[in-house]
Amino acid sequence: MSLRLLTAGESHGPELVAVLDGMPAGVAVSTDEIDRQLRRRQGGHGRGARSTRVERDHAEIVSGVAGGYTTGAPIAIRIVNRDHANQPAAPPVLTTPRPGHADWAGAVKYGLSDLRLIRERASARETAARVAAGTLARSLLGSFGVEVASFVTSVGEVVAAVDLGRSTAAELLRLARVADPDPVRCFDPGASALMVAAVDRARTARETLGGTFVVCATGLPVGLGSHTQWDRRLDAQVAAAVLSIPAVKGVEFGPAFDVAALVGSAAQDPILGSEGGLGRASNFAGGVEGGMSNGEPLVIRAAMKPLSSVRAALRSVDLLTGDEADPPYIRSDICAVPAAAVVGEAVVGVALAAALLDRFGGDRLDAMLASAQVGAQTRGLGESN
Repeated sequence: MSLRLLTAGESHGPELVAVLDGMPAGVAVSTDEIDRQLRRRQGGHGRGARSTRVERDHAEIVSGVAGGYTTGAPIAIRIVNRDHANQPAAPPVLTTPRPGHADWAGAVKYGLSDLRLIRERASARETAARVAAGTLARSLLGSFGVEVASFVTSVGEVVAAVDLGRSTAAELLRLARVADPDPVRCFDPGASALMVAAVDRARTARETLGGTFVVCATGLPVGLGSHTQWDRRLDAQVAAAVLSIPAVKGVEFGPAFDVAALVGSAAQDPILGSEGGLGRASNFAGGVEGGMSNGEPLVIRAAMKPLSSVRAALRSVDLLTGDEADPPYIRSDICAVPAAAVVGEAVVGVALAAALLDRFGGDRLDAMLASAQVGAQTRGLGESN
């Protein structure tokens, strides 16, 4: 891969760090925009006190950027954990693993007796670093006219209906714009009110809620990814990125699970000719065919399980004594689906930026843009978005 992202840091440690290597020189960087995206990640009805009152994330770029533009060198970003000062110097050892978390498997894998050492790194707090890096990747995408957006389609049993197979790029972006200021990032006011009420009921019941969210990317050129090797397929790379978000358990492209019930002739996207090039009558494929972008909007829906840190009693075993025990409650969100959608934008942005670099190459943005322009002229076909 020509673009690599590494993160480091623990949930309650002094800071998070992201290193983005492979960004071409000449990409505009705005720390204000990074901080705006970090605020979006911390928002949403159902978030815990740490996100809404304790932490106010701020990104500091310490290398790879000069004069507001990338230099081609690795970009290092640090996000100070403002809650670190509130942590005890010697926190109690945790020996009872929480179901649904990395606690037990991580302790066995690394031979650690204090589960806190696993929890600290496995925490979704790490995604703040990925949102920061993803903002830089989206700046590169924006130079090519690519937009990445998201919206929530369900929380618990409340569903906001949307036709993913027939929504145009303009409609998807409109839904995302309407959703962004909403407390649960839902485009449907009626469904949003029901989602908020469901979150409030879950809080009273000492429970958590999951849901689904959509990430879309418009303006993608044809041919990102490849059919020639399994690990070069764009859908495989994007799916891996989305599934790396904590608590995300399922991914579909377009309305994939609905399409699975159709007959073959009804499940395809007819190719249409027009003065501007080729287009489609639908987008059941979610913008990917044969592992490559096909010019239609990339549409991914992800399923997020209810968060595993609940106040309600859970059955587990104390690894030190062997006795049955209720794992200690670690403060948590009631619902993080709106925040996960923002993280989804970031990780999809990184995956698409990597695919764009693989397609058009170049150590400089201007060289990449020139290569993309030559490619478009050679094809003689417009992309329909």
